[in-house]
Amino acid sequence: MPDTSDQYTQVIEQCRALFINKMKDYGSAWRILRLPSLTDQIFIKAQRIRSLQQNTERRIDEGEQSEFIGIINYSIMALIQLEKGVVEQPDLSPEEATQLYDEKVALTKQLMMDKNHDYGEAWRDLRVSSLTDLILQKLLRVKQIEDNQGQTLVSEGIDANYQDMINYAVFAMIHLQNESIEN
Repeated sequence: MPDTSDQYTQVIEQCRALFINKMKDYGSAWRILRLPSLTDQIFIKAQRIRSLQQNTERRIDEGEQSEFIGIINYSIMALIQLEKGVVEQPDLSPEEATQLYDEKVALTKQLMMDKNHDYGEAWRDLRVSSLTDLILQKLLRVKQIEDNQGQTLVSEGIDANYQDMINYAVFAMIHLQNESIEN
């Protein structure tokens, strides 16, 4: 069986490289985004993936992988925003942003490894379409928590939902990469 940790790292390296390049192009302009704006960006990506999975016609030449990368990176940005707060002007150097990115990935990967151990790699038997639906469900949960001013009675907080979305998107990317190798 392939090593989940190595596969996870390979996907994250791809996402991280894009994050770093976008930081070079745009700086940390994303730091002005409030959490609901980031949630909506992730929602747009997930909706497009679902649309691609259901429709036969494509008018934009970008597939599911680029959208899953967007989900991962926007979710990491959201985790950073949860920790640092929203600012009025970009305030992070590329190095600082990358360090925060790496910290959030390390915590999220550890969560995945712990859950993966307890669930026995059950994600390997999930379809990419199911992972997409799970991400959309998490987004709806996050939107509700945001509407409740971040308060929950018995449920995980927003951070755990963003982490789950990252992990589901990484799993989907691993499945898509395995499919392209097999074809």
